[in-house]
Amino acid sequence: MSGTISRCQREAGGSIPLTRSKIMKTICVFLSASDLPEKYTKPAEKLGRLFAKNNYGFMYGGSNLGLMKVMSTAVKKAGGKVIGISTELFKHVRWLDADEMIVTNDLLERKRLMSERSDATVVMVGGLGTLDEVSELMALKKYGKYDKPIIFLDTDNFYGGLKALLKRMEKEKFNKENLDEFVDFADTPEEVIKHLKKNL
Repeated sequence: MSGTISRCQREAGGSIPLTRSKIMKTICVFLSASDLPEKYTKPAEKLGRLFAKNNYGFMYGGSNLGLMKVMSTAVKKAGGKVIGISTELFKHVRWLDADEMIVTNDLLERKRLMSERSDATVVMVGGLGTLDEVSELMALKKYGKYDKPIIFLDTDNFYGGLKALLKRMEKEKFNKENLDEFVDFADTPEEVIKHLKKNL
């Protein structure tokens, strides 16, 4: 195994310090651990290469499955840095080639570390876990408790329905903030990089 494993459960004498990556910026990416068709894997591979090219560290849920494996492999092959944050529940499927692997006690601790240790969040296609993670960040951003960029990579209009719902919330005054104030939507990996460069 090339990466190091850190455990985040508290032990006598304190907890693991939250040291920043040596890479200039670290981007947290929420994405699926499911095996998906090429229309989803190709953008993940492209974004992984672009992360490495633009000196962005890749932080994700640490899995060796599905889209998570596709993007982590692409980042690594292109010479980028991969940081996985897994949990006790999923540590048996963690990606062993990560530069750094952290195993947290539970999903709540994982979400906290991912938000604290990253400089921005990118949301790719995913299921309920992905939706849970980004919904929490959007709510925190609404209340001024999270001030980092959130960017959806809207591959194949996957998040079209969510975008429409958020717009309706804005129109009918469920949210006072304009949608553009707390999230961005990108159609391609190249647009994601443009948003990151603009906002970081």
